[in-house]
Amino acid sequence: MSDQVGPAGGASAGAAAPATRWEPAQSYPDPAIRTLDPRFDVIRPPFNAAVERLAGGFRWAEGPVWFGDGRYLLWSDIPNNRIMRWDEETGACSVFRKPSHNANGNTRDRQGRLVTCEHGARRVTRTEYDGSITVILDRFEGKRLNSPNDVVVKSDGSIWFTDPVFGISGYYEGERAEPELPTNVYRVDGSTGRAAVVADDISGPNGLCFSPDEQRLYIVESRAQPRRIRVFDVVGDGTRLANGRVFIGAGDGSPDGLRCDVHGNLWCGWGMTAELNGVVVFDPDGTMIGQIRLPERCANLCFGGRFRNRLFMAASQSVYAVYVNTQGVAGG
Repeated sequence: MSDQVGPAGGASAGAAAPATRWEPAQSYPDPAIRTLDPRFDVIRPPFNAAVERLAGGFRWAEGPVWFGDGRYLLWSDIPNNRIMRWDEETGACSVFRKPSHNANGNTRDRQGRLVTCEHGARRVTRTEYDGSITVILDRFEGKRLNSPNDVVVKSDGSIWFTDPVFGISGYYEGERAEPELPTNVYRVDGSTGRAAVVADDISGPNGLCFSPDEQRLYIVESRAQPRRIRVFDVVGDGTRLANGRVFIGAGDGSPDGLRCDVHGNLWCGWGMTAELNGVVVFDPDGTMIGQIRLPERCANLCFGGRFRNRLFMAASQSVYAVYVNTQGVAGG
């Protein structure tokens, strides 16, 4: 690890930062990886693959996204108003973009471009190949978005994102403001740029992801009591949602970002207590089958590496990784 962060949150690549609140596994298998149902044994990390801490010293790590063509990982450090970069070849950690407009969720579109949710500017943007920024959406029906949170891109090029008020509820992850719109989930047509509300009944919509066949969309409902993950059928011509229902109730847990593997298992950032912090995995029928314990609450995750079999976990003040025996779904 090569990121040194001082009290003010600035980063300087090349200096080693002390490992805090975490020590690597002393032997294999890593006790942080727990099977809760035999179905997890097929996809869990190999017995000699342990959780690794790649970087630390952040204020709130979120929105990891893998760039296989460059062999690097990007993620947001929201309160520090920056996007960070970790290089697989060297292990170096550096600032990719600052200021980032309090960027949160990130993904790539089907042309490989970075798509970002920005709390500060209250918009969703695309980074073009030349580095310029294109605004995908910042207003709906003439009103400003709240604070776009997480985003995915479907195979037809459409952009789907959640828009809770987390970034405008205070000055820590954005700027305090009164909401002008409900906390909707939106779809933006990749060809026309036309935006539409696809879900308007979710209290605090947060992480979202498609099933491997894109027939279902999972959405975290962060302000439900208890918190829960809902699932919708993607219907018609693939542009609408229907039959919304509860996929799982989180109980005391706090789901955040989530991604599917190629078998349809749902890997979810989780937390709230020392026993719950980390990642939990659900079978497509909603059974919790596995857990990866971390010393910090995990906000979001993604699959990466050459074979999409490395799980990257943005967890509060650190970023962790572990190899698994499955692959993440291709695309955003």
